[in-house]
Amino acid sequence: MRNGDEERVVGRDKTGDPVADRRRWIALAIVMTASFMDLVDVTIVNIAIPSIQESTGASFSAVQWVTGGYALAFAIGLITGGRLGDIYGRKRLFLIGIAGFTFASALCGFAGGSEMLVAMRILQGGTAALMVPQVLSIVHATFPAEERGKVFGLFGAVVGLGAVSGPLIGALLTEWDVLGLGWRPIFLINLPVGIAGLLLGRVYIGESKAERALRLDLPGVLLASAALLMLIYPLTHGREAGWPLWGHLVMAGSLPVFALFVAYERVKTRRDGSPLVELSLFRVKSFAAGIGVQLTFGVVSGIFFLVWTLYMQLGLGWSPLKAGATGIPFSIAVSTAAGVSVQKLVPRFGRKVLQAGALVMALGVLVYIAEAHRYGAGIAPWQMALPLVVMGLGMGLIVAPITNAVLAEVPREHAGSASGLINTVNQVGLALGLGLVSVAFFGEVPAGAVAGEPFIGAFQHAMWWVLGVLGVVFLLMFALPGRRKAAVAGAVAEKAEREPVLV
Repeated sequence: MRNGDEERVVGRDKTGDPVADRRRWIALAIVMTASFMDLVDVTIVNIAIPSIQESTGASFSAVQWVTGGYALAFAIGLITGGRLGDIYGRKRLFLIGIAGFTFASALCGFAGGSEMLVAMRILQGGTAALMVPQVLSIVHATFPAEERGKVFGLFGAVVGLGAVSGPLIGALLTEWDVLGLGWRPIFLINLPVGIAGLLLGRVYIGESKAERALRLDLPGVLLASAALLMLIYPLTHGREAGWPLWGHLVMAGSLPVFALFVAYERVKTRRDGSPLVELSLFRVKSFAAGIGVQLTFGVVSGIFFLVWTLYMQLGLGWSPLKAGATGIPFSIAVSTAAGVSVQKLVPRFGRKVLQAGALVMALGVLVYIAEAHRYGAGIAPWQMALPLVVMGLGMGLIVAPITNAVLAEVPREHAGSASGLINTVNQVGLALGLGLVSVAFFGEVPAGAVAGEPFIGAFQHAMWWVLGVLGVVFLLMFALPGRRKAAVAGAVAEKAEREPVLV
C-alpha cells in the first residue's frame, strides 16, 4: 500500500496530520455492527437451547456442538482469515466474510435437524473467521494512533454489549415465536443486518493491505488447524464417549504438532518472510502478555455463559424471556464500565484497571455462588442483580482496554495477523471453556437427569471453576506493561505512524 492509498484509508494529509473524514466513522459503524452481529450470534444460541432440544431432539452433546462447533471453526480459521486480509485486502475479505456469514445464518435458520444445524454452525463459524479479523485490522489501518483509544473504548463497549445482549434478543425472538418459527428467527435476524452491512461496506470502507507482498502459508494453515482440532475436539466429545484413551492421546499429541508449527513458521520467516503467524510479535511484551490474558479470559466466558443459561432454564425452569431479561443488569454494567475504562481509568492507572476488573468479577462470582446456595430453586431475578452487576463491571474493565494493550505496539503491516491471533486465542479459550463444561457442569449432573435440582448444584460447581480461572487471569495481568511503559509505547507507536513507510 503506497502513501497515497494510506491517506485515503487512514485519513491523513501528506504531512501525517489527521484529516477530518466522516466516512471513516461510517466505516467504523459498519464493521462494529458486523462484530456485534458475530458476538450476539455466539451467545444468542444459548438461550434457545431448550427450544432447540425440544424441536430437534438434540442431545446434550449436540447442544455443546451447536455452540462449540461455531467456536472451533471460528478459532481454526481466524489466523488464516487475518492473513488473507493482509494479502488480498481487508475490505475484500470483510465483504466476502459478511456475505458468507449471512448465507450460513439462513441455512442455520432452515436446518431440519440437529445434525444439519451443527454443520451449518460450523460453516457459520468459518465464514465469521473471514469477517471478524478484518474489523480490528480496518480500525488499526483507518484511524491514527491518537484516536484509537476512543475507538477501542467504543469497540470494548460493543463487545460487552454484544456478548450479554444476545440472550435477551434470543429470548424475545424465541418467546414471540415469530410466524410459528420457534427458535429459527435467532439466525434469520442476521439476514437484513448482513445484507445492509454488505451494501454499505462496499461504499464506505476503504481498502488496505500489508505494505509488502505476502503469500498465504498453506502448510502453516494445515499445521495450526490440526493442532487446534486435536486439542479441542476430544475435550468437547470426551464426556459423551466416556473419556476414552484415544482422546487423551490426541490431546497430548497436539503439543508436538504445535511445536512443529512454530518450528515451520521460523523456517518460513527466514525463507520468504510470509509466515502465517509473525512470531516476532511475541517479542513485544504487551502483545505476548495480552494474548495470555485473552486465552484465559475466553475460558471464563466459555464456561460461564453456557452454564448460566442452562442453570436458569433447566435448573430453575425459567422461560427464555425471564432468563434473558435477567441478564439486563449484566449488559448495562459491562457497557458502562467498558465505556469509561479506556479513556478515564487506563491512562491514569494502567494495568491496575484490568487487575481490578478481574478481582471485581471474582467478587461477583463469589456473591453469585453464595446466593445460589442460599436461595436454591427459589432464587428470584432481582436477587441475581447484585452479583450480575458486580461481574459485569469487572468484565467491562477488562474487555475494552485489553484490545488496545495487545495492539499498541504492533506494526501496521502485521495488523491482520495480530488481529487474527487476538481473536483466535480468545476463541480457543472460548472453545476450551465450552469443552470444559463437560467436566465443570455436566460432570456433576447425574445420568438421566433432564432438569431441576441437579442443574442448580452443577451451576455452583462450575462457578468455582470460573473463579479459579479468573485467578489465573489476574496473575497473568502482572506481565502487562505498567502505566508509564504503556504511555511510552503509545508515543512510540504514534511517532512510527507519522513517519513515512519505506517499502
